[in-house]
Amino acid sequence: MTRELLILRHGKAKDPEYNIADRDRPLRTKGKRQAQRMGAWLQEHDLVPDVTISSPAERAHVTAQKMLKAGGRHAHDIAVDDRIYNASVAALLDVLATYPTAPNRVMIVGHNPGLEGLVHHLASLSLPGTDDGRLLKTGTLVHLAMPDDWRKFSGDCAKIVHYIRPDTLPDGFPYQTPNGLEWRDRPAYYYTQSAVIPYRQTERGLEILVITSSSKSHWVVPKGIHEPGLSAQDSAAQEAQEEAGVLGRVHAAAIGSYTYEKWGATCRVNVYPMEVTGELAPELWEENHRQRRWCAPDEAVLHIKEDALKAIILDFAASRGEGNS
Repeated sequence: MTRELLILRHGKAKDPEYNIADRDRPLRTKGKRQAQRMGAWLQEHDLVPDVTISSPAERAHVTAQKMLKAGGRHAHDIAVDDRIYNASVAALLDVLATYPTAPNRVMIVGHNPGLEGLVHHLASLSLPGTDDGRLLKTGTLVHLAMPDDWRKFSGDCAKIVHYIRPDTLPDGFPYQTPNGLEWRDRPAYYYTQSAVIPYRQTERGLEILVITSSSKSHWVVPKGIHEPGLSAQDSAAQEAQEEAGVLGRVHAAAIGSYTYEKWGATCRVNVYPMEVTGELAPELWEENHRQRRWCAPDEAVLHIKEDALKAIILDFAASRGEGNS
């Protein structure tokens, strides 16, 4: 048996509410951490899937995203399959038959009781014992060695290689530093970030776009975690579109960086200029609860809190022959 199947139950979700459809139930913070810890474990053991198939339910899809990113992979190619939601074992076998002979390692992210039934069908002779009789609590992973041909399965055709519950994994996340491995509060990729200085050239001169923070307590430039699988520039452009509702061309080279403390360690932010070519209408702007303001560079720095970022903005303006050096 050379192929592998990873079966992951979604992380802990919020309880049902009368005004939220079951498919839309979000993950709790605990559920997000469960998925991230599992992703870090998969990366450590070189078991990140080649293909990830998810239920369309919010709690399952976000589990898949969090798992992949914590495992160092991008989360843009998740295959969403409606058959996984409220699936029977027969329906889940049909999903697997979609991948008859390739790829080698497939993950399916979904729900009980279907997933637990699938494990019982495929590997009931090698099931681990559990203290409460439940095989797949939220966030639990089962790793199976599988037959090569997935077009039709007989019962007990697979073997359990790993059975991992999230409460058995470390609370922290491994982070490799020049001085060795340390453990941090969040996955490693959280601590490398990218930001853009959105700008435009007008008759009045160079203008910089600033936006309100998510709490509306101060002004910032678009900034976010460098998403695995994206270049720093593409990740920053994505943040600009989501946070500021702007599109444009991000320069190839960073013009500076700064650091700040968060999640128990130091985050480094690489800063790129972005020439804005368009603004999204409010209904297309994902975070339109924010405000945006165009202003001259010397005014922009009055709104920004980080001294290092102020200096980067002024240096950029000076390089274009404007503002204070």
